[in-house]
Amino acid sequence: MRFVGVDPATKTGFVALDERGEVLVEVELKGTGKVEKGGISISQLVSLEDQLYTLLLPGDEVVIEDAAPGTQRGITTGMIHGGLRSMVHRRKLRFNKLMPASVKKYVGVTGWKGEAGNKERMSGKEGKDAVAKAVVEHFGYTHKNDNIVDAYIMARIAMNLYHMRELNPPVDTYPYQIEVVNSILAKTE
Repeated sequence: MRFVGVDPATKTGFVALDERGEVLVEVELKGTGKVEKGGISISQLVSLEDQLYTLLLPGDEVVIEDAAPGTQRGITTGMIHGGLRSMVHRRKLRFNKLMPASVKKYVGVTGWKGEAGNKERMSGKEGKDAVAKAVVEHFGYTHKNDNIVDAYIMARIAMNLYHMRELNPPVDTYPYQIEVVNSILAKTE
C-alpha cells in the first residue's frame, strides 16, 4: 500500500509514501510537447496525464489538491485537474479532493501573518516558505520544490485518512490535522 499526494498544475508535484511514511517517489511532472501561448497544449496535457498514470499503482490511497477558487487561469487549471483526476479514475483508484487552504491547515499554516486585529494575508513566496518551514517542523521533510512539498503534505493526509478510516488511531494527531481528515471522511460517508 502506498499513500499518494498530487499537486496538479503545469508542473505537478507527486509524492508516494510507504506504510511507514517513508518517501518512495518524489517528482515534479511536466508535460512535454509544443508550448501553447497562454495555456497548456493538448500534447503537454496528454504527456502530463501519461506520466501520472504510469506512477499510480493499484491500491494507492490518493489525495489530490482541488483547484483554488478564483484561479487566474481557469481553463488551463480545469483541463489539468480534470485530466489528472481521470487518470486516477482509469487506474480504478478512489481519490479525495482537498482545497489548498486545507493542505496548509494540515501543517498549521493559516495563510495570515501578524497579530489579531492587524493581520495581513501572506502571498507568493512568503506563503510557500511558511508551508515549507511547517513541513520541516511537523515531519522533518525538506525539498527545494514547493509543488513536491505540497504533494508530500497530501501524501501524509492520505496516510492519516487511511489510518483513521481503516485502522482507527491517526498517525498525525494535531487537532487541525484530525479536523482536515474528518472533513474528508464526512464527505465520503
